[in-house]
Amino acid sequence: MRITATEGKNRFGYYLGHAEREPVEVLKNGRVAAVLVSAARYAELQALEQTTSMEAKRRAFRSQYKQWIDEQNRHNEANGLWCEGLVAWPQD
Repeated sequence: MRITATEGKNRFGYYLGHAEREPVEVLKNGRVAAVLVSAARYAELQALEQTTSMEAKRRAFRSQYKQWIDEQNRHNEANGLWCEGLVAWPQD
């Protein structure tokens, strides 16, 4: 659903309720300036953003330390792990 900013201001309660069912795009000067979403959907988006950024951090770490990780894994394959319960670095 799309509404103008003025319409949203004048009937905020109605559109707030509508946002519980589906996103409400708010137009300002003919372009989408904001979107009203339910609190549950907002929480989902935040969780997705945190997951994505954690994956990006993992990729960056593995990229930066790839040589060291490979070296550690070669050592572990040759000599075994020194403590039960330890695992080798994952290969990605």
